[in-house]
Amino acid sequence: MARKTPSTWPEPLPEAEALVCALCAREVLTLTQHHLTPVLQGKRRGLKVQDLPTVGFCAGCHGYVHTTFSHHDLAGPYSSLEALQEHEGVIKFVAWVRKQPVGKAIKVK
Repeated sequence: MARKTPSTWPEPLPEAEALVCALCAREVLTLTQHHLTPVLQGKRRGLKVQDLPTVGFCAGCHGYVHTTFSHHDLAGPYSSLEALQEHEGVIKFVAWVRKQPVGKAIKVK
């Protein structure tokens, strides 16, 4: 005997929210949390890890930031998203990475 109503099994998955990198503004599949003040520097200042400010970066941007800047730089003049976005090297990297496909693995040196 045929069904009168079509089956809805399996249930359709809800559409996921688009994740946007805070540095390059690309929609990506996953984000990593970048501590604007490095964890070690924050602990030295008496802050708890959960109290340190973070932003979501794609893997390529996160790798680039940690390859380009030392923890001392990230704790000092580049401890805000705005300061990172104004750096000449970051501006060039972001212009390049925006042209790359989302699924492409970004290698930074």
